Amino acid sequence: MKIAVLAHIRHAIAEPFSGGMEAHCDMLCRGLRAAGHEVDLFAAEGSSDPGLVPICDAPYDEVLPWRVHRGTRELAAYQRDAFERVLTRIGTGEYDVVHNNSLFPEIVEWCAYAGIPCVTSQHVPPFGSMFDAVLAGSQHPNIGATVTSRDQLSLWSRKGCADLEVVPNGIDTQAWLPAGEVRDYFSWVGRIVPNKGLGQAVRAARLAGVQLKVFGPIEDASYFADEVEPYLTNGIEFHGHKSGKVLRKELAAARGALVTPLWDEPFGLVAAEALSCGTPVVGFDRGALAEVVGDCGHLVQSGDIDALADAIGQAGQIDRTTCRRRAVEHLSIQAMIRGYEDCYAKVIAGARLASLPRLAWSSSASSTSALLA
Repeated sequence: MKIAVLAHIRHAIAEPFSGGMEAHCDMLCRGLRAAGHEVDLFAAEGSSDPGLVPICDAPYDEVLPWRVHRGTRELAAYQRDAFERVLTRIGTGEYDVVHNNSLFPEIVEWCAYAGIPCVTSQHVPPFGSMFDAVLAGSQHPNIGATVTSRDQLSLWSRKGCADLEVVPNGIDTQAWLPAGEVRDYFSWVGRIVPNKGLGQAVRAARLAGVQLKVFGPIEDASYFADEVEPYLTNGIEFHGHKSGKVLRKELAAARGALVTPLWDEPFGLVAAEALSCGTPVVGFDRGALAEVVGDCGHLVQSGDIDALADAIGQAGQIDRTTCRRRAVEHLSIQAMIRGYEDCYAKVIAGARLASLPRLAWSSSASSTSALLA
């Protein structure tokens, strides 16, 4: 198949990845190509994918930072301009299916009424205009949507949107490999924002008396200064934002990985990467993390620092070979691609069988403008 993958344009799809969405998008494109598909990635300039089709001059966080411009007309217009460029291209009919990995809801509406087969991956809980778009799109046979966990499916179902497929995120188990030697430290990897719980992780590490290496981009400087920096002593170290190559080495050699969500984490990519390295997970039982970790970690009530410190002390009881096996059998990129291929087949069949306007398959500049009007 020829597939158009649409990225979220807040950040470039390039290492070091800004977060799980960017890492997932990179793996999705690589996994689809490995399975024999032709892939174009519609993303911000600066992305490193070999099939890149740039749709904006820079990621919007470099031009209109989200923390300042969230909800503004300027940010909405920047995104709309970028994704209108996408529609002009996908409207030519050259793609068998569109994989919408963005957070731009109008894509769903445009594809629904143009008759374009489209699968939207939901990486966030149901809220706002994206929920409305997915719910409306469920009435169209050429539109599908996925969530990354049963936990997320339950959230969407309770709001009246139950027709979503569960396709767990996958990781490259041939890249995230066990180390020859395990060293005496724990790791924490992620975006440094309040809902990732790093403040609780550093406190628990201090209580447990263990070394902790912290990796990730600082997205909330005041949070880092108030809740993290005072605890960077006695073996608790901040190492900055590192590439996948560095993180693979550090995660593999750690005694355990701390994963501490304070929100309903839709999946938990760092936990999957740790398990693939044979590294047990210690963290907060929130969102989908328990589905990812299974019996390869110790999870405690979200926010409970004392319980987290106790769990850190139990990490050595978990067999590292079992962790690796769980990742290979349940969390691989190949399993993810198979799940998406099933979804693609359904929306392609739906587009062929339904009586839908086929404007998109013979689109011109003028007809595309009419569709957007």
